[in-house]
Order: sequence, then C-alpha cells, then structure tokens
Amino acid sequence: MKTNSIKNILLIAVVSVLVISCSTTNQYQRSQDFTDGLYGGAETAESNLANESWQNLFNDPILDSLIAEGLRNNFDLQAAVQRVVAAESNFLQSKAALAPSLSGQAGHTYVKNSESTSPNGPDHYNASQITLQSSWEIDFWGKLSNAKKSAYANYLATDAAHKAVQTRLVANIASVYYSLLALDANLEITKATVQNSAELVETMKALKESGSVTGAAVVQSEAARYAAEVTIPDIEQQIRENENTLCILLGRTPGKVERGKLENQQAHELLEVGVPAELLDNRPDVMQAEYSVISAYHITNSAKAYFYPSVTLTASAGLESLEFGDLFDPASFAANVVGGLVQPIFNKRANKTRLEVAKAQQEEALLNFKSTLLNAGAEINDALSMYDASLQKIELRNKQLDALEKSVDYTKELLVYGSATYTEVLNAQQSLLNAQLSDVNDQVQQLNAVVSLYRALGGGWK
Repeated sequence: MKTNSIKNILLIAVVSVLVISCSTTNQYQRSQDFTDGLYGGAETAESNLANESWQNLFNDPILDSLIAEGLRNNFDLQAAVQRVVAAESNFLQSKAALAPSLSGQAGHTYVKNSESTSPNGPDHYNASQITLQSSWEIDFWGKLSNAKKSAYANYLATDAAHKAVQTRLVANIASVYYSLLALDANLEITKATVQNSAELVETMKALKESGSVTGAAVVQSEAARYAAEVTIPDIEQQIRENENTLCILLGRTPGKVERGKLENQQAHELLEVGVPAELLDNRPDVMQAEYSVISAYHITNSAKAYFYPSVTLTASAGLESLEFGDLFDPASFAANVVGGLVQPIFNKRANKTRLEVAKAQQEEALLNFKSTLLNAGAEINDALSMYDASLQKIELRNKQLDALEKSVDYTKELLVYGSATYTEVLNAQQSLLNAQLSDVNDQVQQLNAVVSLYRALGGGWK
C-alpha cells in the first residue's frame, strides 16, 4: 500500500512537471498575414528572379569576373563570415550547457598544530586527494533548451546577415560598374560634341570672311565649344572616383578597372517576382529579422523557466588519504551523490525584470520584422516602377534623338545658305548633347532597375 502511494505521488509529480513545462513553452508561429498584399498592384508569378544566379543575370563576362573577385576579397564579406563563426561557437556552447559538467581536482594539505592544541595527539598531519566532480542541472522547464534554440536562431540570423552582405555586394559592384560605363559614354559624347563645335567654329570663321555672319557669331560658337570642353575634367574625375569605389568593393588598391561598353549591355527581360511569401526564404534581411523574432520567442520561454525550481545533481568520486603512500590504495576510494532543488522566493525582482525585458524585446523584434517586410515590398514596387519608366523614356528618347540629329543637320545647311542664324545651330547642338546624355541615363536606369529588383527579391547569395 505504501509502495502504491509513493508511485502515485511520483506519477502526479511527473504529470505536474510536464504540464507546467508545457505552459512555459511558447512556440513561434509564422503568419501568412505578414506577406498578404505586400507587392501591391504588381503581378505575381510562379518563377522568381531571385532564384536566378548572378552568373546568369548579367550579360557581361567582365562584370561577372569583377563580382567573383569581390566575393573572394571584399573585407566586409570576410568580416561577416567571421561573425558567423562566432555565432556558431555561441550556439555550440549553449548546446553543451545541457550536458553535465566534469572537472578534476588534485591537492595536498599539510597542517601543523601548536603544542597547546594537541597535547596528546600528533602536532601535524598530511592529507592528499584526487577527485572527479560532476554537476548536472536537469532541464525540466526548458530554460537551457530554449537558450540553445535562441542561440541557434541567432546563428541562423548571423548567417542570413552574411548573405545580406553578399547580395548587397553583388548589387553594388554592378551599380558602380554601370555608372562607370555611363561616365565613359558621357565622356565620349562630350568629346564628340567638342569636335563638332570646333568644326562649327571653323565654319563660322569662313562665313565671317564671306560676310555672311558677324564676329559675334564666331565668338559665340567658340564659347559654346569651350562650355562643352570644360565639363571633360569633371567627367574624368568622376571616372577616377568610381574606379576607386569599385576597387574598394573588390578589395584591391585604387587603380584602373577593366570594363566593357554601355552599348553592349543587355538588361534581363524576365522580371518575374514570384509571390510575396517567397521573401521569407529568399531575402536575407527578412530572414535575419524573422530569425531574430524566433530567438526572442525562445528567450522569453527561457525567462519564464526562471520562476520554477532548478534541480541539480552533483557527484564526486576519487581517492583520499592521510598518507600519500596510501593514496592509491583501493580503500582510499570515496564517492558521493547529492541532489538539490532551489526555488526562487525573493531575488530582488531579477526574474520578473528578465521576463519583462524579454517580452519587450520580443515585441520589438516582431515590429522590426514587419517593418523589414514592408520595406522589401516597397523596394520591389519601386524597382518595377523604375524599370517601366525607363522603357517608356528610352522609346520616347529615341524619337527625340532622331528629331534633334535632323535638326542639327538642317540648321547647319540652312546656316551656310543664310536661312538660319548661328544661335539656332548652337541651340540645336546643345539640345542634342543634353538628349544624348539623358539617353545614357535612361539606359543606366534600366540596368540599375534590374539590379535593384534582383537585390530587393533577395537574389545574389544562392
């Protein structure tokens, strides 16, 4: 009867432990509401640009080689890798915290007593010992296991942060590369304009000799030529600055950067964005934010467990002897096992504060996650809008360029025959120059829109 009572008590205790333990566990649940309508009016599709490798996205082998170099040598990316290594070590340590600790100890004690304290006994004695000690906290309430899960989520978040650095690096290298191509094109256009202006100056001088124009026309044409030529040093300076920026991204010292031509670039045309839910598994900063939420959930669970008693088993075993010569005698073996239970009663509000802070940080992490998702959706919409705008502008710009090129040719012919003034020729040339430079910007805008969309969707790390 007594045995049955003890069994019943143990059964009730075990059930109680399980019930209380479950009540301290709050598992993270991903909600589909997070991504509903995230793309706004953008059309979804089955395929996703983010799943395209960067090697297949850009149609320029030189750019591909630069990106590969950056992924090997960029210092920010290497630092991100080291943060992943550190996070992995923290996770392994939290995992090891679930196992018993084991330590060894060896010592020798010598005590000499005064004659007054040991009139009939020895005035000194020796003691030697070699022991192994072990301690194990039984994780009834999930305090340690939740800390381990939190550390693992932090490790995954750090790994996602490393992926975010890589996606940003790929996008930045491509953007700076396209900026260099645009500056090269601007420089070429400006030099051609200066050459045309120089020819116009000679034409004006010849017309002045024939009395068709005045000296003012010659001076005006020279001023227009120098106005175009004076912009060349600024363009060349911008080229050097962009080359240096690209070299930093590549992890190399400043210098010249090999590159192609803007006219040979082709923007990726299949801009499919998949469905919003894919952002949770594709975009690294979104992944990082969600892992931070998961980590915060487990930290809260761990904080709840501090309100319940901790159960610890300690054990020691070893050899102890008053004489060193008898230390390794089997009779010197000694061992003990102790079980202890500690229930917090008053600990200066530490447990309550820990839980309140954990809940606040959990809510903060959730808000940051939602904000990151909204920002991702906005970036995707912006990139799609920028791409559509560039297509419209390129189409209209081609018509404008065609008309302006004819206008320059016509006004030059009319000037020779005296049917147009020199100001009309200068205005036509200036309008053509502005349109050509704007056309370069339109092309770069289209290329950068693809890069921005690729990064916004989470491409570049797979």
